[in-house]
Amino acid sequence: MARYTGPTTKISRRFGQPIFGSNKSLEKRNYPPGQHGPRLRRKQSEYSIGLGEKQKLRFMYGLMEKQFRRTFDKAKNTRGVTGTIFLQLLETRLDSIVYNLGFTKTRKAARQFVNHGHICVNGQKVDIPSFQVKVGDEIEVRNSTSSRQLATRNMEANRLRNVPDWMTRTDEAFRGVVNREPTREELEPSINEQLIVEFYSRF
Repeated sequence: MARYTGPTTKISRRFGQPIFGSNKSLEKRNYPPGQHGPRLRRKQSEYSIGLGEKQKLRFMYGLMEKQFRRTFDKAKNTRGVTGTIFLQLLETRLDSIVYNLGFTKTRKAARQFVNHGHICVNGQKVDIPSFQVKVGDEIEVRNSTSSRQLATRNMEANRLRNVPDWMTRTDEAFRGVVNREPTREELEPSINEQLIVEFYSRF
């Protein structure tokens, strides 16, 4: 599957936050990229604001536009609040679940971890990062030396990052369970999903 492979610091600086994880360069240069970045004060249109919010969320989850839009359309056709459902669908992708359980340091690494066959769902190997995890599903690192050594290093590095309340992790078994769907308050706070809903409603 295609994915963004360009400069990550430039994207993070554009949005003023660490889109791809911790970034020391962003702390030193917390202004937009380009020679006019430090002084840039451009007035944005409603379209530009909505596009920026959509792009920010898309980069956070590492999706290309086609897959991102397909997920949005699925949320739109599901009963409930479209914006919240959209965020829930993104957050319950298998790669996001693996990241939130602390088995990897970033979502990008989680996608690779899943692609390389290190993860099982309900006892079956799953190597599709976009696999939609449901309430009650068990996510486990495969019982192989290489898989568990890698997960152990990442869990140690992530010891200060808590597992979300809607999941539980059993460290000794390298296993996590999705106990319920996340609420809006437990999802990405820096995103205004209503702007994204309004942006896509234009087309």
